[in-house]
Amino acid sequence: MPHTILITGASSGIGALSARALALAGHTVYAGMRETQGRNAPQVEALQSYAARHKVALHAIKLDVQSEASVQAAVTYVVATEERLDVLVHNAGHMVFGPAEAFTSEQYAQLYDVNVIGTQRVNRAALPQLRKQGQGLVLWVGSSSHRGGTPPYLGPYFAAKAAMDALAVSYAGELARWGIETSIVVPGAFTKGTNHFAHSGRPDDDERVQVYARGAYAGFEQEVLGGLASCEPEDADVFNVAQAIVDIVDSPYGHRPFRVHVDPSNDGCEVVNAVADRIRAEFLNRIGLSDLLSPQRMSPLQEASHG
Repeated sequence: MPHTILITGASSGIGALSARALALAGHTVYAGMRETQGRNAPQVEALQSYAARHKVALHAIKLDVQSEASVQAAVTYVVATEERLDVLVHNAGHMVFGPAEAFTSEQYAQLYDVNVIGTQRVNRAALPQLRKQGQGLVLWVGSSSHRGGTPPYLGPYFAAKAAMDALAVSYAGELARWGIETSIVVPGAFTKGTNHFAHSGRPDDDERVQVYARGAYAGFEQEVLGGLASCEPEDADVFNVAQAIVDIVDSPYGHRPFRVHVDPSNDGCEVVNAVADRIRAEFLNRIGLSDLLSPQRMSPLQEASHG
């Protein structure tokens, strides 16, 4: 069954790949991105050309997760145009690289605003529609960094991704009785196929950066990057993340996986998450909330009261 899908951060990387793959799978996809008439205008044109060439329902839409007005306008437009919204994909995010100490507190706040608070803005705009429908899917694109090998110099990004994952897990229980499913895709550290590392943010405090660069951690940046690259198999393909997203969306309602890892470098996150997710399930059972582990279809009476 075709779904109406809104995906954030779809101008490049995993977001752009996923938007195209979902459209090819037969869904109506709204690819959210900032500055559609500015620096992302070429991405909008490429997306429109792709849609025309493949005859798919793929649309660019202006959506900046750091702007409540932008988020609300995007969601309102999609619902008004399609009369529904079935799948929300939280993909927007930003990576930074450098000594944790050298990032200012303002940079930390900015990073949390994009990676964590941005998802909250989108949820507050979109969830009323999903609740009204009594069915839907919220799909979060996380990162193995939050529980995997966690190499240094990516601390602020890891912390933001860990916060996003914690929020996703909490939302899962709070949405299940509304009939809304949650899935979390966990990509590994792909060093090619995306612009994550190439476009990663840098610390603002260059004096602190130089303290590390001239001291005990001289040359450490290349050690980290080289080590990450050496763990990544030659055939690692970031498109597999987009395919995993398609597979989740296309799975039958009520049977979508809670978490899917796509990590060719095998940094250990899948092992840790397996334990954490098992403990969560066991604890919800212990406190009598096992129904929160899967979506609950609303009764006709409930649907009428929320219609």
